Amino acid sequence: MLAPPRTVVRREGGLYALERALQRRGFQHVAGADEAGRGACAGPLVAGAAILPEGKRGEIEELADSKLLTAAARERVYAQVVKRALAWSVVIVPAAEVDARGLHVCNLAAMRRALASLTTRPDYVLTDGFPVDGLGGPGLAVWKGDRVAACVAAASVLAKVTRDRLMVELDGKFPDYGFAVHKGYITEEHSTALTTHGPCAEHRFSYVNVAAASGRGNRPPRARRPVAEARPDSVAVPLMLWPVSEGTVGVASGEQPRPPVPVGEDEAMEGEKR
Repeated sequence: MLAPPRTVVRREGGLYALERALQRRGFQHVAGADEAGRGACAGPLVAGAAILPEGKRGEIEELADSKLLTAAARERVYAQVVKRALAWSVVIVPAAEVDARGLHVCNLAAMRRALASLTTRPDYVLTDGFPVDGLGGPGLAVWKGDRVAACVAAASVLAKVTRDRLMVELDGKFPDYGFAVHKGYITEEHSTALTTHGPCAEHRFSYVNVAAASGRGNRPPRARRPVAEARPDSVAVPLMLWPVSEGTVGVASGEQPRPPVPVGEDEAMEGEKR
């Protein structure tokens, strides 16, 4: 039996080389998935997925790993991804659910759901860093995928811009913490606010620094979030899908109340930073 021909990834293709190589092998619709907020100790975890069209239409100016772009550049790229993508989706996982299920479990589940929500079925999936099972098709986990594959970079921008916008909104509800500036990541300003005011409902109580500031660090991760914190008027938005426009899928970010969820934590991921 003859071995299948090798897939050649051409360096001159740059960020688009991997997708173009897969498309030459017959995988027309290549989807990318990435997340934002793994290392934050406050706010939601957000996963994005995107399928860019073949050819010049899929080549987006300034597209890169979201962490390498300025906030203004991310907004420009976000607008182009939403406009040009064959399909895109975003899934939001509230902080309470990260506590309930564990960071890594939520990360994989969010990427899986974002990919499953695409209105165009992917022929091949590229994920950033972590393999995601249960996709019903071939896929590959790519180390630093948001710097290697355009569709993953597009997904990273979708996730990052969505999450940053949510953190700015949360800054209006919880002005003592500076969420609009540091977006929930662990900075000196954020740590000082935690010490001074204690955590709010949008903090992840399964994280060591939040648990310590709350005075509940001596409890198991699953028992750290106070029941009184889970109020419908202060938790993040629910996971409810809605169609944005033809060929796209998003996640509701309205005012629907979220019922309290059970609390837990994957201790292996506790306090992870980025």
